[in-house]
Amino acid sequence: MIPFSLSGYFVSIDLGVLFLFAVSSLGVYGIVLSGWSSNSRYAFFGALRSAAQMVAYEVSIGLILIAVLLCVGSLNFIEVVAFQRFTFFLLPFYPLFLMFLISILAETNRAPFDLPEAESELVSGYNVEYAAMGFALFFLAEYSAMIMMGGLTVLVFLGGWLSFSFFCTNPVVNPLIFGIKIAAICFFYI
Repeated sequence: MIPFSLSGYFVSIDLGVLFLFAVSSLGVYGIVLSGWSSNSRYAFFGALRSAAQMVAYEVSIGLILIAVLLCVGSLNFIEVVAFQRFTFFLLPFYPLFLMFLISILAETNRAPFDLPEAESELVSGYNVEYAAMGFALFFLAEYSAMIMMGGLTVLVFLGGWLSFSFFCTNPVVNPLIFGIKIAAICFFYI
């Protein structure tokens, strides 16, 4: 039970984590269809490698999040953040946090898990036949997935919008703190 009112928040989805996984898993279809529609054998093989890696690490991320969500008892992100007002989940779940960081690196095809793109020995994976705006949209989607995974990490393990002033009886939504935490995770990516 949350001891403060949730009426000040813009959107409160009870199955927020489930909704996020459902929407983020649709990216696999875009990658497979982009490799297939380029009418190149190499692009299709790159798309299948990338899709296999994304699906494999989505399972890993889901199993890690189940442990955290069982402690909270809710799939609502607001309640997950409110549960962390005394201590962030980074401390009690530190091994899970490290596994989660490795999994989100692999999920977004960042180094050292960039085998699906593997520019040195392959032909850049699924986006080999794309140039100009199509290529830019693929990289825009890739970097927006990095920001989304950073936001998920901040919400689940780093206390979301809560500041480091623990023992606060009425936490305030602070978008600046939330943005700084996401920027720190994106700095880790880069």
